[in-house]
Amino acid sequence: MNRCSRIPGFYKLTPAERRARLREAASLGPDELGQLEAPAPLDFSTADHMIENVVGTYALPLGIALNLRLNQRDYLVPMVIEEPSVVAAASNAARMVREGGGFSAEADDPIMIGQVLLSEVADTTHAAENIASHREEICALADAAQSGLVRRGGGTRGLEVRILEPATKTAPGLLVVHLYVDCRDAMGANLVNTIAEAVADRLAELSSGQVGLRILSNLADRRCVRVRCNVPLPMLSTNGHNGAAVARGIAEASRFAELDPYRAATHNKGIMNGIDAVALACGNDWRGIEAGAHAFAARSGVYRPLAIWRMTGAELEGYLELPMPVGTVGGCTRVHPGAKLSLALLGAESATELGMVIAAVGLASNLAALRALATEGIQRGHMSLHARTVALRVGATGDQVEQVARELAALGEVRADRARLILDRLVNRSPSEVQS
Repeated sequence: MNRCSRIPGFYKLTPAERRARLREAASLGPDELGQLEAPAPLDFSTADHMIENVVGTYALPLGIALNLRLNQRDYLVPMVIEEPSVVAAASNAARMVREGGGFSAEADDPIMIGQVLLSEVADTTHAAENIASHREEICALADAAQSGLVRRGGGTRGLEVRILEPATKTAPGLLVVHLYVDCRDAMGANLVNTIAEAVADRLAELSSGQVGLRILSNLADRRCVRVRCNVPLPMLSTNGHNGAAVARGIAEASRFAELDPYRAATHNKGIMNGIDAVALACGNDWRGIEAGAHAFAARSGVYRPLAIWRMTGAELEGYLELPMPVGTVGGCTRVHPGAKLSLALLGAESATELGMVIAAVGLASNLAALRALATEGIQRGHMSLHARTVALRVGATGDQVEQVARELAALGEVRADRARLILDRLVNRSPSEVQS
């Protein structure tokens, strides 16, 4: 499907006009975006069957990140997030990267890890060797537990035995068996958990131990995505800062994160701003992605940045690698109307493709944050958008919201008391009337 994610002036349009342009750009039918005009796409009956103790639904804004070009294909990227500036920043950064040819990405096969813990093992070395020698039997037993997955081209690809605590003359040891499962287009939690439970008793027999935990690992380090981009230096210029100077600032900020875990945590949070928002829009487990990403960042024993930036000649080069356990089937992807719509808008044809898009948005979000930090500081752009929230808080409606927000941003003080005074002047009310 041919799509173009470059829609200049999109933010200037009304919501209805944006939906019309989006429908055209994504080649959607006349009714496919209709649910976005309703108060909430998730009806109470569906919600009541998704989780327990349901009392209502809770809405968050759904925005579209533009300009993303990945592996020579354009994507319109849905993002669900409450934080101002994230969607705009990702779109702006994607536009800069687009001028350098767009993002390129590659991904591992969709391998998830199931763990079976074996305790009370009297001879851990012998047990590990015995399990390894029965690898084919265990994999066959695992595949029999998920024959449907095997028919779809997935299945168990191998196992590994790790000695967590060696047995001694006075105390038994602990083993963990890793089962490597190709989950195809599913995130795979239920698939992997079923397989782990199916083989656990046989593993206990082979180890002469006892079955412990049987569950997937969220550190999906065999299911990583790697994204790269090149940004021409002139595209980084802004407000009197030339592109080369901005690129040097971004590279310096990257080095800061590589040397200091306190900075690395915030560096990675900016990446996850983009990743979580797309994952949530598409009905995926953003909490699992977060857990795996941060564990991956700390795999060396020191917490490090997931993305790095280097200035090379006339370009700024960015690179991001992290686990990406996502799915286009299963979970709420086919249940939640908003998730179904988001996946249709995105147009990803597989979980692997979805993961690459999500990671590219994460790298774009990181670029936008570092560019702001290297120039005017993070607050100027962020607070200008935050001013809208403050305007809404004090009662602004319709066109008043933008008017109040503009004046707040110009003052450089995004405060509720200032917003009330501005709104009062706009509607010709006295401060006492506004307070009451």
